[in-house]
Amino acid sequence: MLYGGPARRAARSPIPEHSHRMTTRRDFLRQGGAAVGAAALAGGALGGIPRLLSAAPAPSARALDVFQDPAATKALMADALAAAKAAGATYADVRVSRERQNFVFTREQQIQNVVDTDTLGIGVRALVDGTWGFAATRQLTKDGAAAAAREAVAIAKATRVARDRAVEWLPTPVVSDATWKGAYTQDPWDVPLEQKADLLLKANANAMKAKNVKFVFSGLFFVKQDRAYANTDGSIVRQDFVRSWPLMQITAVSPDFTDFQNRGNVVAPMARGWEYVLASDLVGNGQKWGEEAAAKLGAKPVDVGRYDLVLDPGNMWLTIHESIGHPTELDRAMGYEANFAGTSFIAPPEKHLGQLKYGPEFMNIQGDRSQEGALATIGWDDDGVKPDTFLIVKNGTFNDYQTTREQAPWLRWWYEKQGAPVRSHGCSYAQGWGDVQFQRMCNVSLLPGEKDLTQDDLVAATDRGILIVGDGSFSIDQQRYNAQFGGQVFHEIRGGKIVGQLKDVAYQIRTPDFWNSMDMIGGRRSYQLGGSFFDGKGQPSQSNAVSHGSPPARFRNVNVINTGRKS
Repeated sequence: MLYGGPARRAARSPIPEHSHRMTTRRDFLRQGGAAVGAAALAGGALGGIPRLLSAAPAPSARALDVFQDPAATKALMADALAAAKAAGATYADVRVSRERQNFVFTREQQIQNVVDTDTLGIGVRALVDGTWGFAATRQLTKDGAAAAAREAVAIAKATRVARDRAVEWLPTPVVSDATWKGAYTQDPWDVPLEQKADLLLKANANAMKAKNVKFVFSGLFFVKQDRAYANTDGSIVRQDFVRSWPLMQITAVSPDFTDFQNRGNVVAPMARGWEYVLASDLVGNGQKWGEEAAAKLGAKPVDVGRYDLVLDPGNMWLTIHESIGHPTELDRAMGYEANFAGTSFIAPPEKHLGQLKYGPEFMNIQGDRSQEGALATIGWDDDGVKPDTFLIVKNGTFNDYQTTREQAPWLRWWYEKQGAPVRSHGCSYAQGWGDVQFQRMCNVSLLPGEKDLTQDDLVAATDRGILIVGDGSFSIDQQRYNAQFGGQVFHEIRGGKIVGQLKDVAYQIRTPDFWNSMDMIGGRRSYQLGGSFFDGKGQPSQSNAVSHGSPPARFRNVNVINTGRKS
């Protein structure tokens, strides 16, 4: 489930709020990057986005010294694991991680907010008599690590009474001193704050050049994590990654003030660095995106009815996320999880695996954590598993769920029937050191077709339809079965040609019917990644980031409503 609507959403407690006057670009640059302060987000364009991580003091110099010394970090993890075993754990794992965030928000020629957080700690998970316990601390000392481990064991023993089934902990290959680095090449933390703000303000100025554009919001979101992991199996892993999301929301207002239209979600978030921000070229594209917002003012309201829809990858990712990604999480299908995204219509597994016709024969949905630059990509998951690549939907038929080491044995009967190994797909993830890991969505993508078709080819083959570009608002039920999706830009198709713009468009789906109506998809060169920077699950809530790749696709005879009509 995505937090806060279509703007790719967050989790946890609100960002600490400090009032601060608006700062002009000139003042800001003159001050040489002095902190503007984390002003309240609630009144801004991203008012629904709280923090990724809970508020915590910045790491101490001593803690940073320990974490930056690989030998000291390994010793600390060994101390935690030894204490857990001594207290009675049959298995334990430990994560020591540093999690940093940097957000910069602007509006027109003013800097609204700057947010910079840094937190470091250790989390220990212990398995006792088939029951989990978890505890965490900021004390990166031998005594602190051992105390957290003993507390995790005590919690496992205390919660044994509420256990419904014992955990079967699936073996996995051991890796020693493994390392992995994300796809970024330029660390955003090496880029001065003045440079980030200057880029946004220049982009805003260009967007404001478009006729009838009155408001522009822009921002940069960065997350950086450095993670060390060890378990009692003997695995030791060190990984780091950066996620970046440049964003703009541009508002055009009609001259008579009777209408306003937005153009937002212009750039997909990615697990890349500052180089991705530069490649997104907010400054160069600002005026074009502003003109797209302005053009929507003159767009024709859509007539209610059924249309063939050509959906670009920027729209497809959200539909994939909600109608395929969430219902194929195994804990939802088994009834163990309902927070933020409900359960699943694909339940129970024994009545759907190999039986549910999700879509046409050419439909293949891949799960992975290996696509370069994708948000959920990682070397090893938080169970110590190297993720594999697998087909959730194979030749149109539902084939597999997203799993962890704990969950994979639940499907032993299915894997043995298929002659496949019983193994986790590597979908375990915790938001931070103070959060317990659990099953989170991997990258879930619609694979391109065999024919080298482009979006233009799909449009040319459509007699009466709508091309929908970008993601917008959405609504979906608690089993991911009935849903409604909007978009950013809507082009009317007549006789295989774009004949003008439409507005107030939303399409309604019933998941299996919708995907079975897909009759054309683009080829490999039309494949693109979209995704969610903030995807919520669990209680207490945690945020994950996940990408969804797709070519453009055409769907036949889909019901379209007019969202601008008043009852």
